[in-house]
Parts: sequence; C-alpha cells; structure tokens
Amino acid sequence: MTESPGPTAARKRAPWRGRPRVADPKGKVIRLRCTEEDRAFIAQSAAEAGLSTGAYLRTLALGRAGPRAVKRPHAERELLARILGGIGKLGSNHNQIAKWANTVKASPSTAELAQMREDIAAMRALVMKALDRGD
Repeated sequence: MTESPGPTAARKRAPWRGRPRVADPKGKVIRLRCTEEDRAFIAQSAAEAGLSTGAYLRTLALGRAGPRAVKRPHAERELLARILGGIGKLGSNHNQIAKWANTVKASPSTAELAQMREDIAAMRALVMKALDRGD
C-alpha cells in the first residue's frame, strides 16, 4: 500500500501561480525594538524612498532592497495618476459632445471644440511629464 505525502511534504506550485520563486528566499526574521517616534521616522523615511519598511531597512543594511522589492509610488505620483485618469474622462466627455453635435447639428463651434481638445492634450502632456512618461 502506498502512502500519500504528509502535510509537511513540499508541493511544487504551478509556475503560473503566485510570485516567481527566487534563488535566495527570505526565511529568517529579525525583530527590532524602538520607540514610537523612531518607528514613525523609519516609516516616513521608507515612504519617502518609495519602499516598504522591510525593503528600506534591507537597503540601509545591505545596500540593496532585495529581488522582489517593489517601489511604492510617492503620494504626488499617485495624485498625478488620478488626475491623468480624470483627464481621460474629460476626453471621453469631449467625444460625447462632438457626437451629439454631429447628430443634432447644433453644436459649439469647431474652434471651441478644437481649443478644448488642445487644452486636454496640454494637460495630459504635463501630467505625463511629471510622471516621467513623456518629454
């Protein structure tokens, strides 16, 4: 009679599920005691660096954050990304107005629509530049 592997037997994950495996997995924990002020300072410094607290401390101690460290966007970048989404909605509204104008044949002037389009394009370009995604 064959026995099934016990609960401690390592099972291989399907390669398409979860995070990819790394050559040097982190299996050890270091605990650190500090004051509430120190913890707040470390958390603030990590946020300014765009890293988690653990990745930030690894960077300070080892010179690198690790293979899976994900840089968190700064609050300003998150706000700019939201603004960029809003600008996209403005563009959608612009297209709806243009469609309505073509259907009803009573519309804002072509010059007004062109100016709106230029303004939206200029705003989008500025946000993309601030997000380091454009010239």
